[in-house]
Amino acid sequence: MTKAQTIMVVEDEPKIANVLLDYLKKGGYQTVWLDSGSLVLPAVKRQTPDLLLLDVGLPGKDGMTICQEIRAFSELPIIMLTARVEEIDRLLGLELGADDYICKPFSPREVMARIKSVMRRVNRASGVEAEPLQPISIDASRREARAGDQLLNLTPNEFNLLDYLLKSQGRVFSRDQLLDAIYTDFREVSDRTIDSHIKNLRKKLARALPGQEIIISIYGVGYKLDIP
Repeated sequence: MTKAQTIMVVEDEPKIANVLLDYLKKGGYQTVWLDSGSLVLPAVKRQTPDLLLLDVGLPGKDGMTICQEIRAFSELPIIMLTARVEEIDRLLGLELGADDYICKPFSPREVMARIKSVMRRVNRASGVEAEPLQPISIDASRREARAGDQLLNLTPNEFNLLDYLLKSQGRVFSRDQLLDAIYTDFREVSDRTIDSHIKNLRKKLARALPGQEIIISIYGVGYKLDIP
């Protein structure tokens, strides 16, 4: 029997931590929870988890510093959890050696998908047999999106749109909400622009995942992403 992988969750908000721990346990992972940055390094050295979910804003020591310190002695996969949406913070986290980042608020399903994506990369690099591919996965650090085993050739706006829909899979968004999500420079854009992006995105997904309707139109409301 294969030993369950251990995910260390470093999050000082108990409600968020409990949701993550619950989903991870249901996904077959063993879990360790820490609520202070000062506890992380000793725990990582003592327990050697398979992946670290690391909040940026922590008491005791911040996540950026922890990430940098871990990289001095370990290639442990690290996914940053952050409420900071400024691009500089995202880039800084990745430059310090994080494998990926997730912005709050997030869905637990998104976290599970990101964990599996990072672990697949680690497994491929180490020669370990990877888990079956997910229908859609996104590597935020490389700005790459895959459908099955195919890399999707997306425009920046198509990538942002798919990323946004995937983060809230099953939720219905109006055209205006989607415009606000992918056009953050306040330019004047017709809401029909979203229809054009959706049309192109559907074509690319259909080529990679034939016979599957991934992006669904909700008449009079908008769109949602639903993976079968």
